[in-house]
Amino acid sequence: MEHFKRNSEIEVALVLTNNPYAYVLQRADSFEIPSHVFDRNEFYHKDDILDLLKNLHVDLIVLAGFLWLIPHNILQAYPNRIVNIHPALLPKFGGKGMYGDFVHKAIMEAKEPEGGITIHYVNENYDEGEYIYQARYRIEKDDNLEMVKFKGQQLEHQHYPRIVESILKKLKK
Repeated sequence: MEHFKRNSEIEVALVLTNNPYAYVLQRADSFEIPSHVFDRNEFYHKDDILDLLKNLHVDLIVLAGFLWLIPHNILQAYPNRIVNIHPALLPKFGGKGMYGDFVHKAIMEAKEPEGGITIHYVNENYDEGEYIYQARYRIEKDDNLEMVKFKGQQLEHQHYPRIVESILKKLKK
């Protein structure tokens, strides 16, 4: 939202979440972006979310911290138009249950020399869509969980908006 607030060609049309207490709702409100909270039934058994996306002429769905699989109707309507960011260098440390601190702890327990992020397209499985971009950071011997998480978040903030913007520019050609 911050990255695109002054962009005349690209806008964040809507924020969707399944968590009525998610901080992103406050952020959306502060940027005057509409938001919608949904539950499992609405997401998986109705076309409400898909209809909302289509009515707003959404070109690209950008996930951030969303832990549910995307239903078939949305995947089918948005082929290679749903992107996600993962806090590790996939294919390592991906899949169901691998998110947030679980990922960072697993990386540290495996004594990996580096961590990173993977921006990828979304398919019907967790973290298995085609990779778009990966960025790496070095894990130092004395790095703790907070430092590893911080290094990953810095890469996310640096690269995710830029990659999303480049995808959207390609889609508009």
